[in-house]
Amino acid sequence: MNRDNPPEVVLGVGAGIAAYKVCELLRDFTESGHRVRVVPTADALRFVGEPTWAALSGRPVATGVWDAVHEVPHVRIGQDADLVFVAPATADLLARAAHGMADDLLSNTLLTARCPIVFAPAMHTEMWEHPATRANVETLRSRGAVVLEPAAGRLTGADTGRGRLPDPRELFAVGRRVLRRGAAAETDLAGRRVLVTAGGTREDIDPVRFLGNRSSGRQGYALAATAAARGAKVVLASANVELPDPAGVEVVRVGSAREMREAVLAEREGVDAVVMAAAVADFRPATSAEGKIKKGEDQPATIALTENPDILAELTHNRVNGHQVIVGFAAETDHVLEHGRAKLARKGCDLLVVNQVGEGRAFGSQDNQAVALGGDGSAVEIPYGPKEDLADRVWDLVGDRLAVV
Repeated sequence: MNRDNPPEVVLGVGAGIAAYKVCELLRDFTESGHRVRVVPTADALRFVGEPTWAALSGRPVATGVWDAVHEVPHVRIGQDADLVFVAPATADLLARAAHGMADDLLSNTLLTARCPIVFAPAMHTEMWEHPATRANVETLRSRGAVVLEPAAGRLTGADTGRGRLPDPRELFAVGRRVLRRGAAAETDLAGRRVLVTAGGTREDIDPVRFLGNRSSGRQGYALAATAAARGAKVVLASANVELPDPAGVEVVRVGSAREMREAVLAEREGVDAVVMAAAVADFRPATSAEGKIKKGEDQPATIALTENPDILAELTHNRVNGHQVIVGFAAETDHVLEHGRAKLARKGCDLLVVNQVGEGRAFGSQDNQAVALGGDGSAVEIPYGPKEDLADRVWDLVGDRLAVV
């Protein structure tokens, strides 16, 4: 980010109880060097007052079209923005935005902005699932806005369900990803549904011990979060990962390779792309003890292993349709390209992202590098850098293939 010319972020705040969480989102933006102009609706100030927004942003809070009229705020705020981020986006606010209403400063800003716009909905489950709200969401997405899926969890009072505002830190990550793509950022995955796997499976030896691997799930989570920021509806099959749920992503939790297979096969229908970034165990114990194995008489001299199902090969050899793009990942310790090309031939996927692991590489790291091998014979080097960068490059390659089908 250019510190001499930091991005201008408009933070639109809707009138929902989750407005108090947006204070943390505002702090994340300001402390990372962004200039933030808070534009709350009049009723949003019933939840969090104007002095709070002004103190946290360090700037006057714009509340009405008649404030500082000589500066033409209802036009200028949107024109000057590099990103408009609306949170919480209530059912009413989504409806007014979808229908082009211009009855307050925030709705005017949404009409004049020519930068990326992100909506983070928060409302009760019944409101989110109502056909009117669903139609408004689809309208906004069709116009290029990113409308995140709300999280599931505790709502107002004792209610629980989908409609919860995602974690503010994860919302900030979405905003940062959108800004990284610049003024020309496109929701090129809008209307697409994608499935991503992440983490490492665990195969039980007994109720205490398991066979596993070193995958942290960071690369898979980066792929899921990046796809959501680019407009996709994302399902993430997560195996034993200790990371917060990415904003706007539906997370399905699994443990073993067989559970991962069940989840992937259950979600693959209607999916435009599958990205298998999880480290799925090739083998599992042939039997799993019902109780903890003790030293002594019941201690086995060896543990017999049996092969786990090959999920990636099953997907490619039994495709649900000819348009689905399937991406595999291969972690290798030596002869990386040689092993990668052999695996690509065996698996039959459209892309195989091959990276070297071991000695601090990839697993558990914030950074990664890889070569994306294509079933068409192509090879694209992805240089060392943040896993978010690798995720963006992978989705670029997936998008290119989706565009020609």
